[in-house]
Amino acid sequence: MTKKITMLWLITSLLTLTSFQSVALKWDAEWIWTKQKIGNPNTWVALRKEIDITDFDKIAANETITAYISADTKYWLWINGEMVVFEGSYTGGPSPVKASPRVDGFPIASNKYYDQVDIKKYLKKGKNTIAALAWYYGANGDKGTHISSRIGGFIFQAKVGEQLIISDASWKAKKHESYQPVEKEKHRRVAAWSVNYDARNDMGDWGNDAWYLQGYDDSKWKAANSAKTPPRAPFFELFPSEIPPLNNYGLANCTNFPASKFPFISDGKKIKCKLDFNKNFTPYFDIEAKEGLKVHVKSNMRLNTIQTFYTTKQGRQQFESYSWMNGRIIEYTIPKGVKVHGLKYRWTGVGSTPGHFESDDPWFSRIWQMSENTLYICARDNFMDTPDRERGLWIGDVADQASYLFYSMDKPGRDLLKKAIKVTMAFSDSESGVFAGLGPGRFRELPAQSLQFIEQAIWHYYYNTGDKETLAYAYPYVHRYLTLWGIKNNGLATFRNGAWKWTDWGPQDTIDYDVIQNALYYSALVSARKMAKALNDNTHIAFYDQRITELKKAFQQHFWQDGFYSSNPKKFKDDRANAIAILFGLAKSEQYQQIVDNVLIPNHFASPHFEWMIYNAMAISGRYDDALARMKQRYGKQVDNKERSTLTEYMDGRGTENHAWNAPATVLSQYIAGIAPTSVAWKTYEIMPNMAHMKHIKQSVPSVQGDIDFDIQRTGSSITIALTSPANTTAVVGIPKEYFEIGRVKVNGKTVWTKNSSFWNKPEKLTGINFIDEDKKYLKFEVTNGTWSVNATQD
Repeated sequence: MTKKITMLWLITSLLTLTSFQSVALKWDAEWIWTKQKIGNPNTWVALRKEIDITDFDKIAANETITAYISADTKYWLWINGEMVVFEGSYTGGPSPVKASPRVDGFPIASNKYYDQVDIKKYLKKGKNTIAALAWYYGANGDKGTHISSRIGGFIFQAKVGEQLIISDASWKAKKHESYQPVEKEKHRRVAAWSVNYDARNDMGDWGNDAWYLQGYDDSKWKAANSAKTPPRAPFFELFPSEIPPLNNYGLANCTNFPASKFPFISDGKKIKCKLDFNKNFTPYFDIEAKEGLKVHVKSNMRLNTIQTFYTTKQGRQQFESYSWMNGRIIEYTIPKGVKVHGLKYRWTGVGSTPGHFESDDPWFSRIWQMSENTLYICARDNFMDTPDRERGLWIGDVADQASYLFYSMDKPGRDLLKKAIKVTMAFSDSESGVFAGLGPGRFRELPAQSLQFIEQAIWHYYYNTGDKETLAYAYPYVHRYLTLWGIKNNGLATFRNGAWKWTDWGPQDTIDYDVIQNALYYSALVSARKMAKALNDNTHIAFYDQRITELKKAFQQHFWQDGFYSSNPKKFKDDRANAIAILFGLAKSEQYQQIVDNVLIPNHFASPHFEWMIYNAMAISGRYDDALARMKQRYGKQVDNKERSTLTEYMDGRGTENHAWNAPATVLSQYIAGIAPTSVAWKTYEIMPNMAHMKHIKQSVPSVQGDIDFDIQRTGSSITIALTSPANTTAVVGIPKEYFEIGRVKVNGKTVWTKNSSFWNKPEKLTGINFIDEDKKYLKFEVTNGTWSVNATQD
């Protein structure tokens, strides 16, 4: 019977994968490279093709010309000498070639992504030059963020009118000899390599006679070697990338080295080139030097693994190191006597961060911005734990990021979360149903992270985007994973160790594992039930109902200790366990104040991974001031350090300086500004501000429906609100009543509510706004889309 269930699951999984990621593109292009059997790791290859486009002027003005491009592993693309794509192609393929049992440390063959790029504006009638620099990693990294094809490859296809442009043996290909091997690095956690560039072997790079420009003589280059058309091993199927190519912000000067400081003569000492804040960057320099000198470039980050080693040629030369690194200071070591004409960097990232929060308390404005900075630099090929030592897709970190992703990032950020969900599910174990806490190349079950991922990543992704297709893809994996848990006779879940029972980096002797895992399992059951309802699938509702009911009862019966939750009251008073009991609806509302007073205020055990959930739990309990006070106490040292612009791995500032799981911004956006969706895809949402000690709050939310811009200010006798609400939405806006007795509310200059209405003092009707309710905290108005100006006063 078990074998039949496993086979049925395997067939269902493969059918779901095939239908969801169907290959829409017919490939005529061929994978090309220089001649190879098994690719040499860390190899760079230059590729060129001259194309004569005869009917370009027949292309309609509003017509796009899409190029479909992929590489193992990365590529940079120029057309007619103009940069089109800076660092294209994404590591971490969409799916395994075939479902197979997963073993940690044993990578399995993977399909690949392709980019879609509109190249119309770069083309012209007549002769055109398409050129690409492709970089083959040939390594997966210890954290499994990449699955190598074991050979390098590049593929390009575009159609201009009736003319098909494809990569094939008619292209020219040449190994770029300036990129030299790198000595074996101590840390191979990341798949990318440091760069060792010898300019004496260059091909005019960054100059007026560069190999990617039109007119370059490539007559001595050999024809590219073809590996035939997809689908073909070892690249297999190609699927469209979930996310667009990186956002290229262009070359910029460091804050302490503006253009006016150049040129100067290096004294041989380390040059510290400061960025305005922590970024993912590629360093650039323009120098004049003798041949054979050594230049070294690295980040100030202690745990950063990527560096640049450069050997000079004679004369004026420019160079940009394409292996990105992270930092707030670029450290250049340039030999004494070298003339420095410029030091710059290029900032790149996925999409952008239009979200914003500020208040009249600058400390909270700053921590929100530090959170957003941290989120953005941990988003690239995938959401990662840190851009420094690992770049790993730890799904618990992704769940933390998802909590404030929707208040910060635009569509590419949301799509990056979709990628994390689909990749995690696709690379699950076909036999056991386990999906790993780290992927796609590694396989280690961390039960706490898997459960957190179900509620805080998968469900929140659907609820914030309305992407039912991705939900339908993920749900069977979610349900199957939840069936792996047994239920004990006392109604609690059987503890699951997985490959690693790790739950948090706080003091290990304070972690109440039993309470936390039961609460996380409960939250996953509740979310899975909501997923099933959203998909109109009632198959497993009885399973969820029974377990939810029994577990909630057992949780209260066995863990409530007259003032807090604990599996062993003499040993554990865990802030993490008690916070999520509130957060996931296991605690009763009448228990909230005891939990806050007995545990959440005095006990500070959580690492950043759980800390943000404690603030949310305190806010749900109505203890906004206490939540903010705890945040200031725990993050004070980091926020007060003006050199820092991101948040660290540990609360005390140790570890990586830029760790993904910091999410203190969530409580500020969701509970202090008070903005949260009340239905799927933000079609309805609420604004229930809890200003605490603040008198001015401003929040911008890049919702899937459009930007929400909210501003609230208060004095002792008035509250003013400015709201811009996107089309196709309805919002319920609460005007706080706690600061003074409200007598009148005007919206867009018209009186829409009065405390004492009469014939002489009668509210006016205003299309698009309705007074709907009043409770102890708020006057509530329902508003449609548009721009609204609200003024509440005493008289």
